Amino acid sequence: MEVEDYALGTLTSSYELGSTVKGATVLTGFETNAITPGTHFYDAPMKFKGTKEKKSWKNFGDIDDLRALQVSSNVYMFNIALKIAGVDYVKNSSLDIKQEYFDKMRYYFRQFGLGVQTGIDLPNETAGQIGRKDNQPGFLLDYSIGQYDTYTPLQLTQYISTIANGGYRMKPQIVQEIREQTVQKDEVGKVVQSIEPVVLNRIDMKQEYINQVKEGFRKVFQEGDGTGVRAFQKAPYKPAGKTGTAQTVYGGENEIGRNAKGDRRECYNLTLAGYAPYDDPEVAFSVVVPWVENDKSGINSDIGKEVLDAYFDLKNKRLTGEAPKTDASKEN
Repeated sequence: MEVEDYALGTLTSSYELGSTVKGATVLTGFETNAITPGTHFYDAPMKFKGTKEKKSWKNFGDIDDLRALQVSSNVYMFNIALKIAGVDYVKNSSLDIKQEYFDKMRYYFRQFGLGVQTGIDLPNETAGQIGRKDNQPGFLLDYSIGQYDTYTPLQLTQYISTIANGGYRMKPQIVQEIREQTVQKDEVGKVVQSIEPVVLNRIDMKQEYINQVKEGFRKVFQEGDGTGVRAFQKAPYKPAGKTGTAQTVYGGENEIGRNAKGDRRECYNLTLAGYAPYDDPEVAFSVVVPWVENDKSGINSDIGKEVLDAYFDLKNKRLTGEAPKTDASKEN
């Protein structure tokens, strides 16, 4: 398999991210009083007039918010969106959801960095794309499971890190410090300017709500049939996070992504967002694998596991003095 370096795509390309954003949906539900911690809904297929069934990947029956995150229930998120819009579900009924409820959900999502620029100190960052402009009522349900608006991998990392650190959205920064120039090849100059951490905003949500979602993320990776258990449960660094799958169509330029008629093929984006350790986070990450044919491969979780393994392996080597020092570590 050939892998191409596409580092700039982290902030210049956006995708439907699927279920990884469900933490934002649950928190929006809490803050708008659509639900409270422990609210139950019955997970079974939903049918609206003139549409196909909308359902989870499995019927989960009676579930609460923590269970919904753990097993990635779509129907639970649909119910949150309906409650936010003031709509009671009636089978085969028509949906009447006004634009203001799209705006309300986007207001809260943007507090996490989903749908706005992250503020990174690099040019040409995109804020992602808003879904179809007509905002038909059913699209609010798609929005609640990450299959309407698009976001960048960097926005996904900022979102999960905001939850991990208790609600503070931090500006991602490439530059740590600026040093004087030196004439000696093997020396670095004195520090002229240190770049301090920047808090962009504190999300407008209660700490107990944030902690509830963090517990849900822990269950995803650590308990029972959580969707991230296979890859992460035995990891010694105690990770937490959320897996995601989004149904989409091929968005690249390669002909392999088109059928014989030239139409773009249907495919999946496999995503993952997480942090570790769950009880004292020090690193957050995201994985986006766009346009794959098989949604059951688990490659998103496998990549995420390798990322965290590498991070904590390097950390341990530095603690024991085994890791080589960089030039930036030489202080003058």
